[in-house]
Amino acid sequence: MVVHREQRSLFGEILDWMLAPLLLLWPMSLGLTWVVAQAIAARPYDRELADVARALARQATVQTSTADLPVGSVRAELERAAATLKRDDDDDRSYYQVLGRRGELLAGEAGLAVPLVDYTPAPEGGVRFRDDTIGDEPVRVAYLWLPPAPGEATSEALVQVAETLGKRSKLATEIIKGVILPQFIILPLAVLLVWFALSRGIRPLAELQQRIRKRESTDLSAIPDGDVPDEVAPLVHAINDLLQRLDKTIATQRHFLADAAHQLKTPLAGLRMQAELAAREIDSGGGDPASMKHTLRQIALSTQRAAHMVNQLLAMARAEDTGQAARHQTVDLAAVTRAVVRDFVPRAIERRIDLGYEGPDHAAPEGGSTRLRAEPVLLSEMVRNLVDNALQYTPQGGTVTARVLTDPFGQAVILQVEDTGPGIAPAEREAVFRPFYRALGTQVDGSGLGLAIVAEVVQRHGAEITVADARPREALGGAPGTTPGALFTVRFPLAAPSASELGG
Repeated sequence: MVVHREQRSLFGEILDWMLAPLLLLWPMSLGLTWVVAQAIAARPYDRELADVARALARQATVQTSTADLPVGSVRAELERAAATLKRDDDDDRSYYQVLGRRGELLAGEAGLAVPLVDYTPAPEGGVRFRDDTIGDEPVRVAYLWLPPAPGEATSEALVQVAETLGKRSKLATEIIKGVILPQFIILPLAVLLVWFALSRGIRPLAELQQRIRKRESTDLSAIPDGDVPDEVAPLVHAINDLLQRLDKTIATQRHFLADAAHQLKTPLAGLRMQAELAAREIDSGGGDPASMKHTLRQIALSTQRAAHMVNQLLAMARAEDTGQAARHQTVDLAAVTRAVVRDFVPRAIERRIDLGYEGPDHAAPEGGSTRLRAEPVLLSEMVRNLVDNALQYTPQGGTVTARVLTDPFGQAVILQVEDTGPGIAPAEREAVFRPFYRALGTQVDGSGLGLAIVAEVVQRHGAEITVADARPREALGGAPGTTPGALFTVRFPLAAPSASELGG
């Protein structure tokens, strides 16, 4: 079952990645603004509350330092002073409390909790702040401890002034409104500007798309990249590289098809000519059995040539298939070579050629030195073409040997095919691997595709192939009837197969 993923929009994805953090940060900004507004709103009211606390503390110091004053008189004086300092209004209520040096209530509200003694250094002015409640109502409390008079061992007196939070909340709300309301206008405007900027930013992509869509299917020229943005230039370069490789591939295929059509003309033309000749002889009534037999033999030979050519073309196409790499298995090269040699024995006997094999005689164990990662069909096709090529160019009474060698260091496995034919001149050793190329001066009937298939298979497997003389030409000395022969050597690098691939 093929699952088709929904096509994504680059514009929408960039817009999401830009707006999502913005929409996520906006509530965080509101929270931080609220905290900052609370701190800003509390600062001036804390200063005023501290001033009241200090003023009441001075009055309390004067009253408590006079030891002969009655408690009632002290309370009355403190309440009178507190009445002038309190700031009750429609928004807030204020409270105060004065405790004597023995903890007795001298004036104010008894409901205010007594804070724990804080031994850390007092802030400037000696006033400390805390949040508390009176009843169920939250208040802000400013308090300070009055130190005892010099020489006295009594405890410190306490002065506390509290105020509800109405004006503070109202001021904080006003600050929030002043900051937040413009954001409701700025945020949609920012989204609109981001959308507009992205639209302008990806416009070159849309223009590039239109330029590519307007091209003819046969136009594989490079896309001009002079006016594309720097971020898009690598994409254009990659497309141009692909177009260049595609152009080369199409040109190669076109040339290959033209050569294939030209090569197929010869056996097909011979087949047609022999068929027409047989038909004329039958019509004239003068054809003898020997002549008809010869004609039929020529027809069969032409048919065999055409079939061989088609098979070679199919093998060439299979070797060029890049998908073959995905079907690689662990293959024993020695076993493949032995099987190919056995298949060619009847042909070698028919042509009186000594065909032999040198190498391991038994199947290699798992992880053996002659096992490699390869596509079995292509590997067999490569060996078959090397042996077939050697048999074609080796005269009667000659020798063809296929051997498999192992690297003592375990880095490679080597295939060699050696013959006693005319050999290949050094100047032609690269050209023989081109499709439809035939060495000059030979009368061998072939398609010219065998070694091209070998080269393609070698390349697909990451191997190396070399061509040399089987016997040094200098050692022959130009003796009559002696030929250098050809030695094809294919070196396959070994890679350790995975456990799941062994025995594939």
